[in-house]
Amino acid sequence: MDHLARARTLLAQHPVVDGHNDLPWALRNQVGYDLDRRDVGRDQSGHLHTDIPRLRAGGVGAQFWSVYVRTDMAGDEAVSATLEQIDCVDQLIARYPGELAGALTADDMEKARAAGRIASLKGAEGGHSINNSLATLRALYALGVRYMTLTHNDNLPWADSATDAPGVGGLSPFGHEVVREMNRLGMLVDLSHVAATTMRDALSTSEAPVIFSHSSARAVCDHPRNVPDDVLSLLPGNGGVAMVTFVPKFILPAAVEWTAAADENLRAHGLHALDTSPEAMALHAAFEAAHPRPVATVVTVADHLDHMRAVAGIDHVGIGGDFDGTAFTPSGLDDVAGYPNLIAELLSRGWSEPDVAKLTWGNAVRVLRDAEAVGRDARAHRGPSLSTLQSLDG
Repeated sequence: MDHLARARTLLAQHPVVDGHNDLPWALRNQVGYDLDRRDVGRDQSGHLHTDIPRLRAGGVGAQFWSVYVRTDMAGDEAVSATLEQIDCVDQLIARYPGELAGALTADDMEKARAAGRIASLKGAEGGHSINNSLATLRALYALGVRYMTLTHNDNLPWADSATDAPGVGGLSPFGHEVVREMNRLGMLVDLSHVAATTMRDALSTSEAPVIFSHSSARAVCDHPRNVPDDVLSLLPGNGGVAMVTFVPKFILPAAVEWTAAADENLRAHGLHALDTSPEAMALHAAFEAAHPRPVATVVTVADHLDHMRAVAGIDHVGIGGDFDGTAFTPSGLDDVAGYPNLIAELLSRGWSEPDVAKLTWGNAVRVLRDAEAVGRDARAHRGPSLSTLQSLDG
């Protein structure tokens, strides 16, 4: 049996849990959440990286859908937009009940897999979504959000981002309290997007395993969005999981400078650097025609996974592609149907089938189950935190 055939056979038993997919934001941008206009029950190639037929072809068994909102949305606007994103995921689950199964727990994920459905979980991308309010954090948890990325691209008053100038130096006292309250709830602390100082602070505080929902290895590609080796080496003691991302500018050194120029081209035309609308993609295509793009491949991603496994161990790696949250994808991982190509590459490098099964399914399910257990124990000993940004940070 060749490696690709082995990969597909393996994924049928141990499907991919993907830590991060921005389909809800793409649906907001493209069709204002009108699911009749963008029916993901059918092939949406040319519009999206993600639809149900390609999820099936890719061997995806569980998806954390990002309920991301941009950081230029602040305060109550950010909270409202996050609620709209949550509603989008709920509408998708309701529209495709034979294909998608809402999931809140690790047991729900296992039940969905047994029923042949794709477990659908929610992750909030950026602490601006809670508007400095622990009560809002609890409300998001009640609505099914099972991880929160502490920051997105910009600092918060209580946490430093990887792509902003140093602010509070990691986590402020209120930031540490956010982590403790997430632990109490059983909500995973996501350290993608945060500064290395924030990563270390969160790991020093968290009672539960953390995740990196979509980050790669900084030693392989020196981008601040990636995870330094000293942080990867802390994951065995914490129990957490770093989920490799596919975004070319985070995994291929040659793509870093090119992407910065392409983003500046969008800004020069009045568009946000993260815009993936048809207008933005047309501008990207014109820019690429004049300035050929360095292309990442499946091999590039596998190199990151080899390094992450070597430093953190096989129990602490996963996959978080960031599909529909990036304008560009690696060759062979063009959309969500591409996961078998990555697994085939790993098998060709000598990864064992039990190790691949941990990467695709086992580690992600285990980390959520462990966070749930920490939450049950914490709730038995302490009630909801009533702390505020002002009371702790002044």
